[in-house]
Amino acid sequence: MKIIVPMAGRGSRLRPHTLTVPKPLIPVAGKPIVHRLVSDIAKVLGEPIEEIAFVLGDPAFFGQDVEESLTALAEGLGAKASIYRQDQPLGTGHAIMCAKESLSGPAVIAYADTLIRADFNLDKSADSVIWVKQVDQPEAYGVVKLNEADEIVELVEKPETFVSDLAVIGIYYFKDVAVLKNELQYVLDHNIINGGEYQINDGIKRMMSSGKKFVTGQVDEWMDCGNKAVTVETNTRMLGFLQNDGEHLVSTTIKKENSTIIEPCYIGENVILKNSTIGPNVSIGDGCVIHDAIIKNSLIQTETHIKNATLDEAMIGNKVRFDGKFTKISIGDYSVLE
Repeated sequence: MKIIVPMAGRGSRLRPHTLTVPKPLIPVAGKPIVHRLVSDIAKVLGEPIEEIAFVLGDPAFFGQDVEESLTALAEGLGAKASIYRQDQPLGTGHAIMCAKESLSGPAVIAYADTLIRADFNLDKSADSVIWVKQVDQPEAYGVVKLNEADEIVELVEKPETFVSDLAVIGIYYFKDVAVLKNELQYVLDHNIINGGEYQINDGIKRMMSSGKKFVTGQVDEWMDCGNKAVTVETNTRMLGFLQNDGEHLVSTTIKKENSTIIEPCYIGENVILKNSTIGPNVSIGDGCVIHDAIIKNSLIQTETHIKNATLDEAMIGNKVRFDGKFTKISIGDYSVLE
C-alpha cells in the first residue's frame, strides 16, 4: 500500500499563520496536521505502508526542514519517503501527477488539510473508495450520487438541488492508482480544465465512464483545518478524542506556579505557567511562557510568551510576544503585541 499526500498549497485561508509555516505543518493537539492525518490513515488501513509520497510546493517555503520532517514521519511508519514538487498551483489532478513515478499499485490519496477519526474495513473488491461524511448542508460541498446498489455514479460539486448529503472529504483509495494516472494524463494532454485547474474529479469521472466500480467509505469524524475558526474547533475536538483514548497530553517537564490546568489540554515540553488558568481545550507548544493569563479554547504554538491576557477562541503562532487583554485573536509567527 502507498499513501500519496498532495500538500503544495500555502493555505491562504489560514493566514497569517501560513505566511511562515505550511498549513499541513500547523500543529493541532500537539502534532502537525499532516503527521496526524497520515498516522491515522496508516492505523486505519492496518497493513504495511510501502511508500508515502509527498507533493510539496515552492522549495523556498517547503524547505529542507519540511522534507526532513516528512521523511521522519514516513520512516517512523516503516515506509519509504518520496518527495515531489508542484512548481505551479494547477489543481488537484496536476498535483497528483507530479508524483506519477509513485502512481502504481494500491494507494490512498489524502489531501493534507483535514483530519479524521475512523474505524473501517477497506472494500478491496471496488476499483476505488471515496470517503464521505454525512453533512447538514450538502449544497456547500462536493457530494456523491449513488445508484440502487450504493455505488457512486456521479460527483456533483456544490449542488443547487438535493443530490445526496454525503460530502467528499478528500481521501480516496484506488485498487491500482495507475488507472487514475492514465486518466489524469489524458486530462492533462487534452487540457481539460475546471475552475481554471486540472482536477482529480475529471480523472475519476473518466474511470467511472469506463465502468470502474466506486463505493463510499464513511468516517466517524471529519475535521477541517481550513481557517482559524474551524482549526480552533478541530483542536478542541481532537483533544477530546485523545483524552478519551487515554493519551497523556501534559508534559512532565512543565513548571507550574499558582496555576490551574482544566483538561483536556495539550501542553508541550518546558512550558512555564505562572498565575494562570489554562483550559479547557487548549494546546500549548514547547517552550511557551504564560504569566497572569486565562486561556481557553485556543491553540498556541511554540516559544511564545503571553501575559496579562484573557483569551478564548484564539490561535497564536510561534515565537510571539503578547501582552494585553484582547480576545478572539489570530496572530502569526514572530509578532509582538505589547
